[in-house]
Amino acid sequence: MDREEDMSITGKRHPFLYKYRVGFNSNGIVIAMDIKVYNNGGYSLDLSDCVNRRGCMCVDNAYNIANIRVEGIVCHTNLPSNTALRGFGLPQTAWVTENIITNIAAYLGKQDNEIKEINMYKNGDHTYFGQLLEDVDNLRRCWNEVLEKSEYETKLKEVQKFNSENIWKKRGIATVPVKYAICFESPFCNQGGSLVHIYKDGSVLVTHGGIEMGQGLHTKMVQIAAKALDCDPNRVYLSESSSSLVPNASSSAASFCSDLYGMAVKDACEKLAERIAPVRKVNPDKDWNAWIFEAYMSRIPLSATGFYQMEMSENEEPMGFKFAYFTYGAATSMVEVDCLTGDHRVMGTDAVMDLGRSLNPAIDIGQIEGAFTMGMGLYTLEQERISPSGFNYSRGPGVYKIPGFGDIPGYFNVHLLQGTRNPHAVHSSKAVGEPPLFLGSSVFFAIKNAVRAYRNDEKASMIKTNDEKPSKLFVFNSPATSERIRMSCADDFTAQFAKKDIQISGKSWVVEP
Repeated sequence: MDREEDMSITGKRHPFLYKYRVGFNSNGIVIAMDIKVYNNGGYSLDLSDCVNRRGCMCVDNAYNIANIRVEGIVCHTNLPSNTALRGFGLPQTAWVTENIITNIAAYLGKQDNEIKEINMYKNGDHTYFGQLLEDVDNLRRCWNEVLEKSEYETKLKEVQKFNSENIWKKRGIATVPVKYAICFESPFCNQGGSLVHIYKDGSVLVTHGGIEMGQGLHTKMVQIAAKALDCDPNRVYLSESSSSLVPNASSSAASFCSDLYGMAVKDACEKLAERIAPVRKVNPDKDWNAWIFEAYMSRIPLSATGFYQMEMSENEEPMGFKFAYFTYGAATSMVEVDCLTGDHRVMGTDAVMDLGRSLNPAIDIGQIEGAFTMGMGLYTLEQERISPSGFNYSRGPGVYKIPGFGDIPGYFNVHLLQGTRNPHAVHSSKAVGEPPLFLGSSVFFAIKNAVRAYRNDEKASMIKTNDEKPSKLFVFNSPATSERIRMSCADDFTAQFAKKDIQISGKSWVVEP
């Protein structure tokens, strides 16, 4: 199958549509939100219902909304069946809430961050589905730390100065928080197994139910095994996952593999460590290889299975479900937009993530960078073009753009929050795979702020409805492609184009999926 065929028939991340009403006071505190969440499922249900439901549970993102009603609706369309992708609903629904918050700030004439901070969760708060947020102060710590490390206030003044001195180029800066719930919603998925063998030469073979796909899972399992057995990590080897060795494995998804299989590997290794402990006690001067050989000669079993099931408290919450914990983070991005062409440049990004006590900081920072870049592509570049009959025009890199070398931030500083713990995961760590993806939206909102600066610039040649200044509130959908950026920079050039799509035989040539 070539690339064009693959992109024509394979489902992708769900497009979402929102209809909402929001109530807020003069200070910017959100009093109520009533929102309908539609996602495009394609021709079959697949995981569309699960993605929609998870998205609805994440629609609050980092904000405590006192009164909220969310209705999720899956739409049956003539497109390939869309399916799960990194983020599983949160990147779509958290985006609309962030958009609402920025619109409130624009309406009230306040800074975005002021509205975000007064609505942000604090310790003792509950989610709208009733779960107590035990360590949500770490969210505010991430927020405050990224503002400090990025020198946000200084850069905001630099952005404002640049915008006052330039007409056709504008800069924008934005900070975005994220609160990502961890664990599978289906209780039966929250289990994992492992099988560990120690051979008489001292080598250790670990098998677990997770799939290594470049996220560093195997490396972390080696570290966990070596720590539990108190041996050299170089003596630990990984066997590829196989249902003949570890049956009934759950999906390698939900950013939960290190938690599930790390605890399972730790369980098996602790059993083995307990068995060989008497040998080590009798022979304290010998090394690992000698201890294992002595254990073998003493007919001590050197193979063990491990198992872990996450503690579930299904009936404690009003909605009958409780996530294991939440991963928090925040990112600040600054961009420069060419208002005549719609092109943009990401000048730099600073990010701070709360990953508890990271199992492997090098891997986790790489995961943050990769997820951010993937999210940046989602919110600024990757747009599908579909005909009304369902034909996909976006069948290759000529039309469908993903981030390249020139798209990544000019500087990219990633920091892990220090001094945090997480009693709900292996070695007090936290999940990292999916949470940072939403931070890529900081680029989108920085672009939106740059576009707003252009629309508000009196020196730019504006076409005004009824001779009025363009509205502070304007529709700016994701992804923020060059076309959308240019057309949102309202002036006498954009006014020459009809607002409706180009018509061919009375029908629109393209629709938004």
